[in-house]
Amino acid sequence: MCPTSPCCNLGGSGEENSSSEGTIREEREPVLLEDIPSTAAFIDGAEVAVVGFFQDSEKPEALKFLTMVKNIPDVPFGICTSSQVLSHYNITKNTISLFRMVDNKRQDLEIQDSNKVDVDKLSRFVRINELRWVTEYNPMTAVGLFDSAVQIHLLLFTDKTSPLHTERINKYREAAVAFQGKALFILVDISVKGNDRVLSYFHLKKSQLPALAAYYTADEEQNVQLLDEVSVEKITDFCNAFLERKEGEKTSKPEDKLFREEL
Repeated sequence: MCPTSPCCNLGGSGEENSSSEGTIREEREPVLLEDIPSTAAFIDGAEVAVVGFFQDSEKPEALKFLTMVKNIPDVPFGICTSSQVLSHYNITKNTISLFRMVDNKRQDLEIQDSNKVDVDKLSRFVRINELRWVTEYNPMTAVGLFDSAVQIHLLLFTDKTSPLHTERINKYREAAVAFQGKALFILVDISVKGNDRVLSYFHLKKSQLPALAAYYTADEEQNVQLLDEVSVEKITDFCNAFLERKEGEKTSKPEDKLFREEL
């Protein structure tokens, strides 16, 4: 993952989880990262990793970071005060950096004023941006999904309370890895209150599930496929077909389009 990235500056504002809600765990602490190799290994070792880069670990924002770590047990956290490491990652002020594999992106939260940063704002930053190989849809992750440069979204509509859920999600995740940087794979749990509106947006009913939906954020084009079973092959074929169609639209020559319109 790259050492440089766009930043979210916390000069005065701030923002659930793709897998599970955070609950407090006793004595949970971030991994101490003391050099460039260990920091790089930590970042590359998880689909989502968060590092607190601090010039001074006694600053209020560093203490708030440590509190946040205890509240989010499902994300690996590291902390670093090494000037060499900070320089390597182009850190010039206290910064929370989130690294994710799914679109190979780094998102920075630079802390301009510690008085305007609290634990909730730090937590929202993580929850919004923690996109995974399969990201569970909720109002928080929706912000991060649409902020990604990846414009193809693939949604699996299913019920997490189903006895088939584990098998389905494992196959979905297996397929997702092959589309790194090309499509974001999203899980829509229809047992969650409020997700009915996502279902209706794609003109689907619960009786038709499980189902896949492909969505292109640039023009809102969508395509839906009902599934008798969830398999890696069906997921891959459906996603590839949608990707190829959108790619074909991008590469079609303007004069060809004009010719078709004249006909």
